[in-house]
Amino acid sequence: MQDGNVEIIQNKAKQQDGAAAMEMQPLKSAEGGDGEEKDKKRSNPHKKEKSVLQGKLTKLAVQIGKAGLVMSAITVIILVLYFAIDTFVVNKKQWLPECTPIYIQYFVKFFIIGVTVLVVAVPEGLPLAVTISLAYSVKKMMKDNNLVRHLDACETMGNATAICSDKTGTLTTNRMTVVQAFLGDVHYKEVPDPDALPAKTLDILVHSIGINSAYTSKVLPPEKDGGLPRQVGNKTECGLLGFVLDLKREYQTVRLQIPEEKLYKVYTFNSVRKSMSTVVKLEDGSYRMYSKGASEIVLKKCSKILNGAGEPRIFKPRDRDEMVKKVIEPMACDGLRTICIAYRDFNMSPEPDWDNENEILSDLTCIAVVGIEDPVRPEVPEAIRKCQRAGITVRMVTGDNINTARAIAIKCGILHPGEDFLCIEGKEFNRRIRNEKGEIEQERIDKIWPKLRVLARSSPTDKHTLVKGIIDSTYVEQRQVVAVTGDGTNDGPALKKADVGFAMGIAGTDVAKEASDIILTDDNFSSIVKAVMWGRNVYDSISKFLQFQLTVNVVAVIVAFTGACITQDSPLKAVQMLWVNLIMDTFASLALATEPPTESLLLRKPYGRNKPLISRTMMKNILGHAVYQLTLIFTLLFVGEEIFNIDSGRNAPLHSPPSEHYTIIFNTFVMMQLFNEINARKIHGERNVFDGIFKNPIFGVIVLGTFAIQIVIVQFGGKPFSCSPLQLDQWMWCIFLGFGELVWGQVITSIPTSRLKFLKGAGHLTQKEETPEEDFNEDAEEIDHAERELRRGQILWFRGLNRIQTQIRVVKAFRSSLYEGLEKPDSRTSIHNFMTHPEFKIEDSQPHIPLIDDTDLEEDPALKQNSSQPPSPNKNNNAIDSGINLTTDTSKSATSSSPGSPIHSLETSL
Repeated sequence: MQDGNVEIIQNKAKQQDGAAAMEMQPLKSAEGGDGEEKDKKRSNPHKKEKSVLQGKLTKLAVQIGKAGLVMSAITVIILVLYFAIDTFVVNKKQWLPECTPIYIQYFVKFFIIGVTVLVVAVPEGLPLAVTISLAYSVKKMMKDNNLVRHLDACETMGNATAICSDKTGTLTTNRMTVVQAFLGDVHYKEVPDPDALPAKTLDILVHSIGINSAYTSKVLPPEKDGGLPRQVGNKTECGLLGFVLDLKREYQTVRLQIPEEKLYKVYTFNSVRKSMSTVVKLEDGSYRMYSKGASEIVLKKCSKILNGAGEPRIFKPRDRDEMVKKVIEPMACDGLRTICIAYRDFNMSPEPDWDNENEILSDLTCIAVVGIEDPVRPEVPEAIRKCQRAGITVRMVTGDNINTARAIAIKCGILHPGEDFLCIEGKEFNRRIRNEKGEIEQERIDKIWPKLRVLARSSPTDKHTLVKGIIDSTYVEQRQVVAVTGDGTNDGPALKKADVGFAMGIAGTDVAKEASDIILTDDNFSSIVKAVMWGRNVYDSISKFLQFQLTVNVVAVIVAFTGACITQDSPLKAVQMLWVNLIMDTFASLALATEPPTESLLLRKPYGRNKPLISRTMMKNILGHAVYQLTLIFTLLFVGEEIFNIDSGRNAPLHSPPSEHYTIIFNTFVMMQLFNEINARKIHGERNVFDGIFKNPIFGVIVLGTFAIQIVIVQFGGKPFSCSPLQLDQWMWCIFLGFGELVWGQVITSIPTSRLKFLKGAGHLTQKEETPEEDFNEDAEEIDHAERELRRGQILWFRGLNRIQTQIRVVKAFRSSLYEGLEKPDSRTSIHNFMTHPEFKIEDSQPHIPLIDDTDLEEDPALKQNSSQPPSPNKNNNAIDSGINLTTDTSKSATSSSPGSPIHSLETSL
């Protein structure tokens, strides 16, 4: 039960049922009434809040659009005023009717220039860039075993600051494996070389494991090349069978020699024996029994042990104690499960009494003691190191005991010896986060979660509590972005609450998959690290596109505006600007949004939810390249005809043919954009802008394709594109000036951003914008369809209870004198007593949540009494407790009503 949900529901009930007049009105629904809008919002289950990136982009796009609209309007106004003043005031011409079509053409030309400025300024390529980047990432993430169900989960993972991961199957392989063994008086810390073992010991070990296991337990070859062998049946037995295969022996050969129907006697494993034994009849008529089980149980029944030569030797209690101290305890400290394998030979006659287990299961000869573990996936420690280097805290949340969890956490690298981090059990966690009333307090959680690394013996509720506590915490300035893994049905609430929920594709249930954002098709933690990398790459791809687009925006708008003010015309014509807009939006978004991720993305801290989309470094790049481009364009505009010894294109008549002057300006501008597109590949001040350029063939194709189309437009575009064919030397100058962008980019990189104090980031959200208004009213994203219906049902239930309560009080007002002096009824909290005795009240206070530690309840009788509320009918974790606290209203005297009384009639209706 979530702390906030009960209060929210009760507040809703108060708001809708507070007045008697309101209570008499029909229920408001989506069909009509004042609640129509509210119900519509509630009935839309797919409405999700904007992601952080979407919010930042929307705000930035609106700001750029407004600036572009203002600039285009000013451009049109200046052009019209300049023309009107120059024509009718300076030259004192009259508006003649026969000149009206010419004037209108001028005004249309001015209007087209203004619209062109607006089209170039408005970043309509942003949604395309976001969609391409996300779609491309989702497709590529499938190859990295990440099945993305919600697109915004990609970029959210790029901001992740915490990962709460399961242990079994995610950090480990979920495959029992023998990693240590005590054979022939030698303790092997890893699987021994079969050539180093006595042949007799090896043979009897293979027979013992192969025969004394369920024949349904098998180790099968992997389904695909490079995969792990498949374990079928009991995992512990599969681990032992795998040990046989590691010793280069075949257990199946033994099973073919002695099929299951030839087994003479089988003592199956149970909790009393804690061992399993199988008796076979040998060829000479004698019997041999193979046993395996918990080492501390089986070793007590051993009187002999095989030595280094494979021969039995006496095994005394003193030897057993020494083995426990030197072999079994060290294995247990490594988080291993110890299994003892033994055998015993029986004579042919007299035949033993097989029913006398105490006699049969004694005087055994120990073959080996093995240590079995669920090994850590080999790639996990490196993946966790990458996470920690990237500023992401990894926490293990598992149901295993604390010793095993601690050992696995150390092997994974989650815990390091000597560090001041917490490793606690769920029971202790609950004791620390709840107050004396059993209520969860955020302040208490804030004292635990920053140092918590391992939560052992935890329930799904504990996982949800931890995730909610981290997300809601204000302990750190930056809001934590939490990713969670889960595979069980009860993990649904935690997966829904988390910013990104990862479900296991192999071991996960359908409920967990439905509640998740991303499904790990290989159940592997390292796939989560790849998701982080792709998420950061999405963020960077959008930033690269913005850096490129805003540079073109600034230059194109200023050139058009300045040209209109000075020369009464734009050096970049309308069709040319639309071609530039196509390069800037569609092609650039395709080229820059498909950049593959690199390992360098994991070398920096998370951006954070309130970090600006355009950093100060990017702003330096945008303004720096804009200065270079504007300087060259204005130089060409005013002295270009002298440099190239051509006719000037300034102040040309209305329908004059295209000039070489303006064509060179247009061509140089496009060349600068092509080379600046290479600069835009780096947004963090890197010098090598060509790094990894060949890993993205789409980028190369688009740049070369754009260059080829530009040649066609300039040489063959003619009047439609306002272009005049250029000579080879003019082309080389245009390319040279464009190439200068790369050189200028190195100059800009050399300028420290820290010295440019005036630069500000752009595209960040305020705290109010970051949190949608709906989140303050209700956690709408935390519940599914069924829960919405449940919440609506609770409101109906509260309303019905309030109406009945009002009617009961009216009746009791007339009957109160009949019961004066009578004994007050006992406390009735069951539903049956509640139906019989309707005097009750709905408490506005929070219901008391019992402490998990039962000893606390025994020590505090008052708390125990408060905690004994009837349990919620909702058994699922993701259901919302109704929060109704029914108690007897002892302030009013009442007794059971007679069958004929109005109260009885009312009770019957209830």
